[in-house]
Amino acid sequence: MATEKKLDCVILGLLSHEELTGYEIKKRIDTRLKYFWGASYGSIYPTLSDLVNRGLATKREIIENNRTKLTYTITGNGRDYLKKWLILPATRDELHYETLLKLFFSGDIEKTEVLKHIERFEDNIKSELSLLQKYADQLSGFLEDEQHMYYYLTITFGIETFQSYLKWCNATSKRNRNYPKS
Repeated sequence: MATEKKLDCVILGLLSHEELTGYEIKKRIDTRLKYFWGASYGSIYPTLSDLVNRGLATKREIIENNRTKLTYTITGNGRDYLKKWLILPATRDELHYETLLKLFFSGDIEKTEVLKHIERFEDNIKSELSLLQKYADQLSGFLEDEQHMYYYLTITFGIETFQSYLKWCNATSKRNRNYPKS
């Protein structure tokens, strides 16, 4: 399992709940997982083909409205593969924020431009935090179901993280405004 691709496990995890098309997988990644994982169509479809070739998922053609759709389902081997991955320790947790990258190198630009980056970041965080809070409120009535409880725990991580980001934005904006430019 040392060479597993994380996207294999993301897709198998989604398929472990329901049969999905490639489009539906992308949609779930872009909504349910967007706070901690992402993937492009260009990586999803080759991964689906590979999962089918390895016997971890199956592909089925269905016709809806005179259109052929390919749906994917996890196999027993796919469930075993996913379970083995789930018990392994995480090998790498990453954080990528372009705002922080720009801030890191901002010594040669005007403070007003730096503040704009922080303000845009703060506005985005406020919007996302509101959405996460809605999700948490919706899930709070279903916490007796173990899977819903895990969704809820993931969302509360996001809420607490984003609340910390807002605190950081406030302190950073104040510090930047008060810092003398030489």
